[in-house]
Amino acid sequence: MWDDGLIARRAQEWDEGGQGVRLDDDPWLAAQAWHLAPEAEPAPPGPRTAADGEGAAPGRESACRISAPLRARLEALRELVGLSRTRLDGRTLAEAGRVLDEAAARQRLSLEHTVVAVAGTTGSGKSSLFNALAGCALAEVGPRRPTTDEASACAWRGPQDDAPFQLLERLGLPPRALRPQEDDPALRGLVLLDLPDFDSAVDTHRADVERLLGRVDAVVWVVDPEKYADAVLHERYLRPLAGYAEVTFVVLNQADRLPGAACDQVLDDLRRLLDEDGLALGEHGEPGAMVLAVSAQTGDGVADLRGELAGLVSERGAAERRLTADLDGAVARLEEVYVSEGPAVLSGPAREEFEDRLAEAVGARAAGLAAERQWRAEAERAYGSCWGQVFAWWRRRRGDTAEEERGERVRKAGRRGASGGAAGGALSASRAVVEQAVRAVATTAAAGLPGPWAQAVHEASGRGAAGLAEELDAAAGVVGAGRVPERPRWWSVVGATQNALFMLQMLCLLWLLCAATGLAHVAWQMLLGFALVCSGSGPLTAIVCRLVARGPARRHGQDTERRLREAAAGCGRARVLEPVAAELLRYKEVREQYAVAAGGVARV
Repeated sequence: MWDDGLIARRAQEWDEGGQGVRLDDDPWLAAQAWHLAPEAEPAPPGPRTAADGEGAAPGRESACRISAPLRARLEALRELVGLSRTRLDGRTLAEAGRVLDEAAARQRLSLEHTVVAVAGTTGSGKSSLFNALAGCALAEVGPRRPTTDEASACAWRGPQDDAPFQLLERLGLPPRALRPQEDDPALRGLVLLDLPDFDSAVDTHRADVERLLGRVDAVVWVVDPEKYADAVLHERYLRPLAGYAEVTFVVLNQADRLPGAACDQVLDDLRRLLDEDGLALGEHGEPGAMVLAVSAQTGDGVADLRGELAGLVSERGAAERRLTADLDGAVARLEEVYVSEGPAVLSGPAREEFEDRLAEAVGARAAGLAAERQWRAEAERAYGSCWGQVFAWWRRRRGDTAEEERGERVRKAGRRGASGGAAGGALSASRAVVEQAVRAVATTAAAGLPGPWAQAVHEASGRGAAGLAEELDAAAGVVGAGRVPERPRWWSVVGATQNALFMLQMLCLLWLLCAATGLAHVAWQMLLGFALVCSGSGPLTAIVCRLVARGPARRHGQDTERRLREAAAGCGRARVLEPVAAELLRYKEVREQYAVAAGGVARV
């Protein structure tokens, strides 16, 4: 079946009794089912009471949902993965599956909390800046390298707000890593992480950094005047993460070490490097990465950075922006296996050419001509003059069988053509034509498709081609043996007329013989004329009937050819065209889903 890789289109479909589909039967589907749930209507805001808690930060109960456009794109990506599982290898779909898993896990938690990671190189002052943002010494600072052995976090939350602990659990960090901060309304909902140095000599530190960078909502990259152009930073992190510009901050720390205009010069050069990395900069009101200069030592610029983080948290959109960037990256990497210039449709002329070649393989045209000749030969024997039949009998008696053998060859050719060429030589020729026809239609259908889908089309046609020649033989044999043309009634009438004319001729000859011997006295001139008329009427009747028989003979041949064509076309449709059309239909569906997953900007 063409939909063997299709996963459930709807995670919640209710039957007449109201029983829903069990999601626990498919763990992967259950993990993705969050974005299929109907979106709840937002409750109208009401007056806050003392019981609400003035400092209570929104938790899981009040978590906002991602926007409808992003939900639709994720749903399309889920459909895309399901339709492609049996056509693409797991490595190709791994990134898309990871994005779906991360989106499901992130949405189950509070989207009103924003997880921001502070990342940087060894000696950049990353932990010092983390402490400056936190307002107290939470991270260890010192000359030892690397100083940060494991990630730590602080959160601005209200009473009874356990969402930060749930977010840390998703990040794989223990609860002890979280240091609660005094509630700050401007930063309420912010979870700030201090990551290990990504250029650490300890392999586990780099692994932790890359794992956490894949799950946080935003990143503050901390650089210093000496290492802001570090190749590892730009080539391994900033360049691959250029699509996450809207949730990226690049902070030049230790700006107090730069005298005069040197700080502006370094910032300009840093912006140049970021532009070369493909990272859009958020300047002049445009969305993009923010570039700031701060000094964790003196506190210069820290308030500006806190203000930017406060704005990011208040928007409650960092998590969705991060998911959108994840989705954009995954979709972009899948473009080569989903987007093509091919029409993804099997045209009518291609179908007709394929059916014509199958008809050629079973010898439909030759069988039709043979059937026409056979019908005319049978008609000739039915309405032919008696003298002609006597002459044929006499030739057979004398051993002159060339004409009869020619007629027999015609009849055998008709039967062989109607049976599709059951003889060994005919079958081998038919198989070659069939294989050529299958290759041609598969090549036409797969033209312009991406590699995996073109291969799927060829594989589907190849499976159908196996045994197609034998099936064509069997179908053609059934067609050839299944219908014997009925003898027209006028054949019997003409045959009786020919017999009557022959009897009259014999009677006239007998009377003439009697008259010649004197046994009877008759007007022999009249008898002779009548005998001549009867003798000429037989061949004349045969000639007229031969002309009349051309039309029915032609129709009989055309009918034989048509039935063979239909039988061959039916076999070809069932074994080749329908599987190929199913693959093209699947590709069209995944291409449409890809366009939705790409946000409607994909070139399909």
